[in-house]
Amino acid sequence: EVQVAESGGGLVQAGGSLRLSCIASGFAFDDYVIGWFRQAPGKERAAVSCIKTRNGNTYIANSVKGRFTISSDNAKNTVYLQMNSLNPEDTGVYYCAAGQILSYRDSDFGTWGQGTQVIVSS
Repeated sequence: EVQVAESGGGLVQAGGSLRLSCIASGFAFDDYVIGWFRQAPGKERAAVSCIKTRNGNTYIANSVKGRFTISSDNAKNTVYLQMNSLNPEDTGVYYCAAGQILSYRDSDFGTWGQGTQVIVSS
C-alpha cells in the first residue's frame, strides 16, 4: 500500500524553526515527487515545496523562499522540510503528498498523509 506520513509539527514562537519529516512506503521512492502543502485556517490548501527525489529538482513557493528548504534522504525514503524564520502566517496544517510530476497543483499528487499541525505564535 502506498503511504506517506508526516511528523515534526508543533508550536513555535515567531522567528523559530521546525523540521518536518515525510516518510514514504509502498512505492519506489526514487520514481516519485514528494510535495509539502499547507492549509492555513480559512484558506485553501496551497503548495509550499516539492522535490523530485531522483534528481533533486525542486519547486518552492515564493512565500517561503529563503526561509524553507526541502531535501530528501533516499536511503531512508524520507523528505524533510526545514522551516526557518517562521512567522504567524506560516500557521496551518502541513501535508505531505506523493505524485509523479514536479508541480504546485495538489491535483497532481495522488497519495496524501494525514497532516501535521504547525502553530507559530507572535
